[in-house]
Amino acid sequence: MAGLPRLVLDGIAMGESPRWHDGRIWFADWMAGRIVAVDEASGAAEVVVEHASLPLCFDFAPDGTLLVVSSTERALLRRRSDGRLEPLADLAPEGTHPWNDIVVDGRGNAYVNSIGFAFPEGEFAPGFVVLVRPDGTVRRVAEGLAFPNGMAVTADNSTLIVAESYADCLTAYDIAEDGGLSGRRVWASVPGDHPDGITLDADGAAWLADVGSAHCVRVAEGGQVLADVPLDRGAFACILGGTSAPTLYITANAWGPDLTASGGQLLAVGAPAPRAGYPGW
Repeated sequence: MAGLPRLVLDGIAMGESPRWHDGRIWFADWMAGRIVAVDEASGAAEVVVEHASLPLCFDFAPDGTLLVVSSTERALLRRRSDGRLEPLADLAPEGTHPWNDIVVDGRGNAYVNSIGFAFPEGEFAPGFVVLVRPDGTVRRVAEGLAFPNGMAVTADNSTLIVAESYADCLTAYDIAEDGGLSGRRVWASVPGDHPDGITLDADGAAWLADVGSAHCVRVAEGGQVLADVPLDRGAFACILGGTSAPTLYITANAWGPDLTASGGQLLAVGAPAPRAGYPGW
């Protein structure tokens, strides 16, 4: 069992998509249309990007370039050195429904998923994953996913893991040299949980955030629960980071019956093992 989480930052409209980068914890405030970076030592917060998109997910390329999924524009954007966002890839030909999470592997390949239907009012349809190469070319590499959400890639770039929120499981794929995916299988079944954001650790386990159950859970491949961090509001996503000790950062929000979030917080709790794989630059 992990310890009790501590508050890092509150006053967030809807925190999501946390990332550890360059000694700071970054997250997207979806309702505010912002990407914010928080210094671990001082707690000082800096608004790095302002961009209206819902969802608003991001990750970093191997050279540190910030890549932003703009669901509104149906595009993958990259942040220039002057702070401006410019298009890297057009996602519109692959689908018109909301684009969701992104993970960039160690070779610079970006995997971006779409839930496949208009959430929450639309009728369910399966989602999919596209591969965006560093040159901006796009191709679909996985289909038939039940609300694909958080994603992670193992440290050796061999496996992509996708949280299927509506299937109560983490699903794995083998990654080919060209970035293609094959060998679909259940990496961990988590009955009763609807996994959202995920992160991998150096012991081969995965942390998953769950909104409805209001907790983060550490699971081994196969589904054995290794640790449980209960919260007083929904856990939307998590990432391992920290400079002096492994730390699990969690974006948590109050999730109401009208399917809106409020009372957003960034939380931190000690973890038994450091991050491994990606996201993580």
